[in-house]
Amino acid sequence: MENTYHKKAICMWCHSHCPITAHVNKGTLVKVEAAKGHPLSGLYKRIVNSCPRARRAGEWFHHPDRLSHPLKRVGKKGDGKWERISWDQALDEIAEKIGELRDRYGPEVLATSSGTYRTHDEYRSRFMNLFGSPNHIGQAQICYGQANLLSAALIGWPIGFSKISPLTKCIVLLGIDPEPSARIQLFPIIDAQKAGAQLIVVDPRRTKVAERANIWLQLRPGTDTCLYLGMINVIISERLHDEAFVKKWCYGFEKLAERAREYPLEKVAEITWVPAQKIRDAARTFATNKPAAVLSMMGLEHLSNGMEALHARFILPAITGNIDVRGGAVIRPPHPKFISEYEVELNDTQPVGQVEKAIGADRFRFLTPAGYNLVQEKLLEVWGKTFARCHSAFAHGPSVYRAMYTGQPYPVKAMITLASNPMVTQPNTKLVYEALKSLELYVVMDLWMTPSAGLADYVLPAASWLERPCINTGNGTAAYVDAGEAVFPSSLADRYERRTDFDFWRGLGIRLGQEHHWPWKNLEEAYDFRLAPLGYTLREFIAQKAGYDSVRAGYEKHEKLGFATPTGKVELFSTILEKLGYDPLPQFKEPPESPLSSPELSEHYPLILITGGRFLPMYHSEHRQVDGWRRQHPDPIVQINPKTASELGIADGHWAWIETQRGRIRQRCRYLAGIDPRVVQAEHGWWFPELPGEEPRLYGVWESNVNVLTEDNPEHCNEISGGWPLRALLCKVYKDEEVGS
Repeated sequence: MENTYHKKAICMWCHSHCPITAHVNKGTLVKVEAAKGHPLSGLYKRIVNSCPRARRAGEWFHHPDRLSHPLKRVGKKGDGKWERISWDQALDEIAEKIGELRDRYGPEVLATSSGTYRTHDEYRSRFMNLFGSPNHIGQAQICYGQANLLSAALIGWPIGFSKISPLTKCIVLLGIDPEPSARIQLFPIIDAQKAGAQLIVVDPRRTKVAERANIWLQLRPGTDTCLYLGMINVIISERLHDEAFVKKWCYGFEKLAERAREYPLEKVAEITWVPAQKIRDAARTFATNKPAAVLSMMGLEHLSNGMEALHARFILPAITGNIDVRGGAVIRPPHPKFISEYEVELNDTQPVGQVEKAIGADRFRFLTPAGYNLVQEKLLEVWGKTFARCHSAFAHGPSVYRAMYTGQPYPVKAMITLASNPMVTQPNTKLVYEALKSLELYVVMDLWMTPSAGLADYVLPAASWLERPCINTGNGTAAYVDAGEAVFPSSLADRYERRTDFDFWRGLGIRLGQEHHWPWKNLEEAYDFRLAPLGYTLREFIAQKAGYDSVRAGYEKHEKLGFATPTGKVELFSTILEKLGYDPLPQFKEPPESPLSSPELSEHYPLILITGGRFLPMYHSEHRQVDGWRRQHPDPIVQINPKTASELGIADGHWAWIETQRGRIRQRCRYLAGIDPRVVQAEHGWWFPELPGEEPRLYGVWESNVNVLTEDNPEHCNEISGGWPLRALLCKVYKDEEVGS
């Protein structure tokens, strides 16, 4: 390989998935910059130039603590004692143990845990389907899986990301702070505002984007559904809806109007803490400034009433005629030629009887293979393809961890964690810990040693996005194909021997009798196969097309095709939810922990806790190892109103205890005047790689990890999706007398 070269790659550090050019000199990553020649290079240049992660990509990639070789546990679980082994030995032993467990208990004995859309999970699905286990658990129930599948059920394709343009006249942000979390949306929002767009922000905190808003609705955490139904009531009662679009293209409007009348503004204001006039002003502004776009991220998915909030959120653009119009919620159908993630997954190979064994799928029926299949039937008919199941249909995580620990409804004795860190990113860390300790086989494949890896039997070194090719299609939800190549080899003699996730699943699959289904020797060959209908190999695609191809689908496609739903219309009243036995219309339910639903509990825990607010340069549980990034954000932060903190005797910058009925952690207090005195916000994802990895410390996983505090009781999860409540919990906060500042 040349001493100096540059290659195009797809950055997987966040969901912007920026196409970048990586510059290498004598084996050292010198810099990354936005790839030139891309249709959106101007936008990506703004994102990459402002990204603190991009500026220290070399420090991250060459960090000495990156995992480099397969490791096998030699002491007790959690002792931190390892021996280096070969990849062949690791795969042989893992496959042998999995095979033994399958013979004893059936294939459902194996679970796998994944994270957010950071790797090629279609090959995980392929392995699990061929193996016969339905127990894939991940973040779909609290992440984008809910919005993807629900908008597809209601509208006929995922529309979570509206395409903001200078034509957009009104933008509504629901539980999203795009500066730290979605800069691919931030800059179009800024440009639209400069062009005169109105901005409405719904957030319990006065974020930077809330400061720029024309209307900021500071609601009580957990009451989003009530707020949006109140806005819908205003729009309908004042006849601000798009009557022509509703009459021709919406199903269930009269029933929606009847439901909305249950939410008069006086009632909504009392529940949400938002003044009635501000709600009315927001509804009128949104309905009368077209085209308008609604954006939401994880703020809704993290609620116990999250599916209902999302349902109402998708109704807002529908009844105002902002579906599939320029500047509004654009439907981006799948690329017709590229072999999709869905086609790779081989979902039909797993027997129906096995699929039905997915733990929790009998109770939380929507984000499951059964719910997914109901939605996909019409999508395949209209579009010819559909989006991947691997981020939209899961077993229920909290229920699977309970099965590991209790053996009910059946034993789960093995788990493979890949691109995931469940000891930090799953709710109720104490239960997750007991569950992982009880496994007969626990395998972790990661970039770093983590608290979860510290409990494993085998730890395998994963290739990063700089060491593997990548194709981004928005998980099959978008009309484009964006490809990058590996900048560095995944293995380098005498230095490291990392492998791609594809290599792992293929190697394991071949050892377990799946050889016929893995004809490609590596990920690049697999991508060559999937690009073949376009007439390219991966390298040719990058060289000749700059690694990008898209389909211009136009707007108002429903005029020709209808909507890909059972009724052929936008389903305000969801026939799919009705068929699954759920309320077909959104309805507000009080959070299971709140001053109203749990008055006795609130006497002991008087503050409302929200978690999960994004912050740079960290991303979920990642990047705490990199000194440059830790200097930018060295400590976990809990945001408290100065009035509340002063009453509690907590100075700005001092350490404080945050306690719920499930446990307590410490974070450093930061005053935030723009948060209600009754509410606090605690950062998520915290552990400390600099602390000892053996038990009991486990890299400090018990010290500041907010999931020690969070709730996972299935009784309190969303009844439709199974999503667990990460916001609107009850807590108390008090000064850490020992540490102070």
